[in-house]
Amino acid sequence: MDKLKQLESFVSVATRGSLTAAAKAEGVAPAIMGRRLDGLEERLGVKLLVRTTRRLTLTHEGSAFLEDCQRLLADLANAEASVSAGGVKASGHLRVTAPAGFGRRHVAPLVPRFREQHQDVTISLNLSDRVVDLTGEGYDCAVRVGDLPDSSLVSVRMADNRRLCVATPQFLARHGTPQHPADLARFPCLMLSSEASQVRGWAFRVPRTAPGRIHEGVLADAGPPSALEVVHFRPAGPLDCSDGQVLHDWCLRGWGIAWRSTWEVEADLQAGRLVEVLADYAAPPNGIYAVFPQRKHLPVRVRLWIDFLKQHFGRPDFWREGAPSIP
Repeated sequence: MDKLKQLESFVSVATRGSLTAAAKAEGVAPAIMGRRLDGLEERLGVKLLVRTTRRLTLTHEGSAFLEDCQRLLADLANAEASVSAGGVKASGHLRVTAPAGFGRRHVAPLVPRFREQHQDVTISLNLSDRVVDLTGEGYDCAVRVGDLPDSSLVSVRMADNRRLCVATPQFLARHGTPQHPADLARFPCLMLSSEASQVRGWAFRVPRTAPGRIHEGVLADAGPPSALEVVHFRPAGPLDCSDGQVLHDWCLRGWGIAWRSTWEVEADLQAGRLVEVLADYAAPPNGIYAVFPQRKHLPVRVRLWIDFLKQHFGRPDFWREGAPSIP
């Protein structure tokens, strides 16, 4: 018996809830559907469905197998569509995850636009600041910002991201402008209180110095200007918050200096609402990535989604325009 037909029949029965409904949709007798399911369970050596005269219930193994089968059949349909006459056509369900703040601002507005171009694709977007296990939790793609740890995942760099110190012109007029990272000790700074990427503090590229360059949390001056290194400094301040958007708002209201990403403040810099300080000491940029599990054949819907993100994230004006509105 054809293995693919067994899988298709299993998915049809499981999603429709009965042998009769699945058989009617295919135009065959219910007994044929039953024989296919029997053959599949015998081949796998596991019970997938509990069938009674009144109802049909998936076993625990059947529920897990159903998700795998649906993904496999969708990938097969995408593969066929990608080489068929008429060009690339994506279908199936796309599961995407992104950091909460970045995702709200720069991913969520793009999801309906992608769906407009590929109307046979349905999309689930998860926004979370935890590192989601893509393979274990069944996600197709993640958008991640910052340096990536070594892993079995595949990553595509879509844009650069810089972290920089910013403040309002009014704040700098009242308090002056720091000329060196060590000067931050004398300024009110807005700290993010619970983000793993800032546990070490704000990053700056400074002239290399001898060991012991940091004394009581203050960076020391010294070293030839041609020898640079990245160091971290945790300034003090009267206000801190676990939410980056709140820090951004506080900064715009002139409450202090903040260390934020270009994806968040680029539009404010362009409009003059914020000014970059300590630009000569800014750390090298990290990246904005699309990350996905290692697969021999990437589903068409995932490949088109990544291309769609690259098209938008690769435009400098995308970041200058700020968060696009959802159509």
